[in-house]
Amino acid sequence: MNDTIAAIATPFGSGGIGVIRISGPDAFSIALKLFSKKKLRFERLENLESHKVIHGYIFDVKTFAVIDEVLLIPMKGPSSYTAEDVIEIQAHSGTFVLRAVLEDVLSCGARLAEPGEFTKRAFLNHRIDLTQAEAVADIINAKSANALKFATSQILGTLGKNIQELRKQLIRFLSLIEVNIDFPDDSAPFHPSEKEIQGLEDVLEKCREFIQQHNDACFLKEGIRVTICGSPNVGKSSLMNRLLEKDRSIITAIPGTTRDPVEEGLNIEGVPFVIADTAGIHQTDDLVEIIGIEKAKDHITTSDIILYMKEPGAEFSEREFEKLIPPGKKVIFVVNKIDLGEDNLPKLSEKYRHIPTVEISALLNKGVQELKQKILNISIADLDMEKSPVIPNLRHKKALEQAVESLEAALDGLKNGQVEEILAIDIKTSIDSLGAITGETASLDILDTIFSNFCIGK
Repeated sequence: MNDTIAAIATPFGSGGIGVIRISGPDAFSIALKLFSKKKLRFERLENLESHKVIHGYIFDVKTFAVIDEVLLIPMKGPSSYTAEDVIEIQAHSGTFVLRAVLEDVLSCGARLAEPGEFTKRAFLNHRIDLTQAEAVADIINAKSANALKFATSQILGTLGKNIQELRKQLIRFLSLIEVNIDFPDDSAPFHPSEKEIQGLEDVLEKCREFIQQHNDACFLKEGIRVTICGSPNVGKSSLMNRLLEKDRSIITAIPGTTRDPVEEGLNIEGVPFVIADTAGIHQTDDLVEIIGIEKAKDHITTSDIILYMKEPGAEFSEREFEKLIPPGKKVIFVVNKIDLGEDNLPKLSEKYRHIPTVEISALLNKGVQELKQKILNISIADLDMEKSPVIPNLRHKKALEQAVESLEAALDGLKNGQVEEILAIDIKTSIDSLGAITGETASLDILDTIFSNFCIGK
């Protein structure tokens, strides 16, 4: 934290603008060594005015040749992204020119930043909490408008503020217990009021709500997995291409054309999906086809929604269905090739009549939009996106589960007359679990893991 770091903050490649970011105590002095307003000769500035954009040129500190025409943005800490002195150099975006400017900066005393180190410094300097730091990566990797919405809410501190309030309630309760432990002769036996116990129950309920929000909406970050399955030549690849509105899967009249599962992202009204076309399920002695069928079954097992396809003339077999589809899976029964006639379309048995059915013709693009809407409705039927301002990630969920476990133990202890020392341990464990979410009690291993997933320059 006492040195100065630098990195290219924009993706490599040709473009209009590329940014080199410098952060640390020597950021301003480094900029003064290589920046000049004049292009014909290097003329060092006396100082840099914070938060003012300056037009000028970056000079090679060894040859004093101009490297590029740039805009320089000085930001005096703590009013900067990292809360340190920061310099951003906006140069032309090209791999060679950005590397040349970066090497110039490094030669003046900065070191190359590690992945995520700028955001890590912002966290360590208490400018943002850990949930906001993680939201930076979520914004960059957002796959839909809804994912971006939730990430933006998190970077504004919505989740962090909620967690901080829950911790404050628990800390107040813990202080009541610790007074009795530290001064047993001066305090009456610990008997919390109904209001204080209700406060604990409110914290417990809020933690459970956050866990449920993760379970309901975590797919918005990664995408809902949808697998198309059925017999060979039932039209799985044709449906895949219609859903994507492009030719992604190979289509032939030869059974077994699709061997390896073919995956592609699909966005339906702001909700991200990952669609998989799989090998036709049938009995075969062909080793390659057997491997493809096993992969198809693996996709079915791990998918969130199954599009189970049949065609006219085929029968719906409960035994076949139950052998292929795991219990509890969300399924849409897709009847393809209705252009061949509707007299002999397969029908679900009475036991599975509750499964939604969509009749389509992938060849003529009939019913495909209805199928898309059905996929969307099944996916978000129980999700109130307006009610859930943030989505805790998997790390948050695990910490919340630990907090819930300890709070349940504490409430049981209060009912059963548990000794104050044990109650204090349970409450303290809950406080630490919540603190791991915002970063107050997060271990160094957790911090390293989170920030190592960032790009260099972020």
